[in-house]
Amino acid sequence: MGSGQVTSSVSSDFKGKHVTVAGLGVSGLPAAKVLHGLGAIVTAVNDGADERARAQAAELEALGITVRLGDGDTLPEGTELIVTAPGWKPDKPLFAAAERAGVPVWGDVELAWRLRGPDAAPWLAVTGTNGKTTTVQMLASILKAAGLRTAAVGNIGVSLLDAVLGEEQYDVLAVELSSYQLHWAPSLRAHSAAVLNLAPDHLDWHGSMEAYAADKGRVYEGNRVACVYNAADKATEDLVREADVEEGCRAVGFTLGTPAPSQLGVVEGILVDRAFVENRQKNAQELAEVADVNPPAPHNIANALAAAALARAYGVPAKAVRDGLRAFTPDAHRIAHVADVDGVAYVDDSKATNTHAAEASLAAYESIVWIAGGLAKGATFDELVTKSAPRLRGAVLIGADRALIREALARHAPEVPVVDLDRTDTGAMRAAVQEARRLAQTGDTVLLAPACASMDMFANYNKRGDAFADAVRELGSADG
Repeated sequence: MGSGQVTSSVSSDFKGKHVTVAGLGVSGLPAAKVLHGLGAIVTAVNDGADERARAQAAELEALGITVRLGDGDTLPEGTELIVTAPGWKPDKPLFAAAERAGVPVWGDVELAWRLRGPDAAPWLAVTGTNGKTTTVQMLASILKAAGLRTAAVGNIGVSLLDAVLGEEQYDVLAVELSSYQLHWAPSLRAHSAAVLNLAPDHLDWHGSMEAYAADKGRVYEGNRVACVYNAADKATEDLVREADVEEGCRAVGFTLGTPAPSQLGVVEGILVDRAFVENRQKNAQELAEVADVNPPAPHNIANALAAAALARAYGVPAKAVRDGLRAFTPDAHRIAHVADVDGVAYVDDSKATNTHAAEASLAAYESIVWIAGGLAKGATFDELVTKSAPRLRGAVLIGADRALIREALARHAPEVPVVDLDRTDTGAMRAAVQEARRLAQTGDTVLLAPACASMDMFANYNKRGDAFADAVRELGSADG
């Protein structure tokens, strides 16, 4: 049932094969080492030649692997296969050259899938624009509560190659997959899979919304038991309809409302299953209470329902769903309650780095002072502001592209007071929190849900969330 070593028949496929690994880093380094260990003749290529790349190159060269830094565009002579880092865009000259030469291109996920042994653990796969990591972690918690050997792997930061080739034996894997990874994984076939939602993201990489959606939809190809979709997001259901699945595989929806047959949903504060029960026309199985979901914000309840659907597709009992959700603790900076100060709640959702995530976060509270802004990555904010305007007490804007949000607020919520903070120094977040406090009234929520990336002012969204939490704690200690 577990993962374990590569079978000799699979490893022999690579012996003496000329393989080019495109991109060093989190996925390229282990891919190059694994392929070299299988007897492939490996050349690693990388666009950059910075200090990190040189250190990684030295590590590979010590093993006898050829490394070419500063030239990721030319196809090395004799290449029979490319294994690429997921972030490399499909329009790179290297891939055009590979296509002309008839050379296949895989990602590290595809390589891991092909290296699985005959008794390998099945994959329960999760993709979507937002909520992937939380859903996969919830799923792993539920599977563990059922006594199964599992791990949360993939785009979550744990290499699938390590999971597939390591010593540890697994019954089933909870796998987070990005659109990039799915693009380069043509033969992946999950036991069951979920697309949580679809909103414009990474369009510079994919070229269009249609191409982005198509890559997300690849997760359903060849599913054996269930294709899980979001009943509130028709685009996810459309992807199920278009998928070529195994005979008997079912479409299973999740909804925040009362579920129809073949759906999971919510009835009077209870998460219920009308998909994996006998006589689903008449029966429903109670799984957990909304209060068992941490935090019980609407979008997080949707994540819990998707995780529950995948677990139930694998045959997990209802009690394990409840126990797994109760045991789950979300990662930092995901709609995390920091403190209450003077009757005002302060919530850190720095992970809301795009408009879709921010919209879900804003929908969780009734009266909000919104701290937003950063790098927009080509996003527009009119729809977000229009939907969220009735909930806004005020807004405090920070970061490089704050003018885009300010203009959307002026168009669609002119009555909402706006503070525009034109500073990027280390004290900028403290100033933002102080301005938010000034705008807030008892019962309000001050919500950091930036709808933007953080790199204009902070190293990453974690540092941005930490700065917010530190500033909130200063408010509380000043009061004390």
